[in-house]
Amino acid sequence: MIIKPRGRTNRSKYGNQKVNIDGHTFDSKLEARYYNELKLLKRAGEIKDFELQPSFELQPSFKKYSKTIRKIEYKADFKVVNNDGSVEIIDIKGHKTKEFNLKRKMFDYKFDLPLRVLAFDKTQGWYEIW
Repeated sequence: MIIKPRGRTNRSKYGNQKVNIDGHTFDSKLEARYYNELKLLKRAGEIKDFELQPSFELQPSFKKYSKTIRKIEYKADFKVVNNDGSVEIIDIKGHKTKEFNLKRKMFDYKFDLPLRVLAFDKTQGWYEIW
């Protein structure tokens, strides 16, 4: 695992330190940690596959009064395909944000996929925050 040195350009929009693993840049150490765990789960045969940063269109772009309104998109951290073929969308969060709360509602309305929002605690491991 390569961790880039600290610096202004090495931070995500929420101040997390970005991490580069296997040529992928993660917005936080926690995302990178979860990625490493997914790799182990896949290698052990406990999950079928996973995908990084799947994108979901929540609202298409449209025109109104000759002005083009951009589409609203949600990029999750991971899409996990379980051995039984079921799919889970995973987002790693350090804290709740208003922007995510709105996108979560739009996602839940439009997509029939479970969206799990996880945080990490050193004593209890990964847990769902909502």
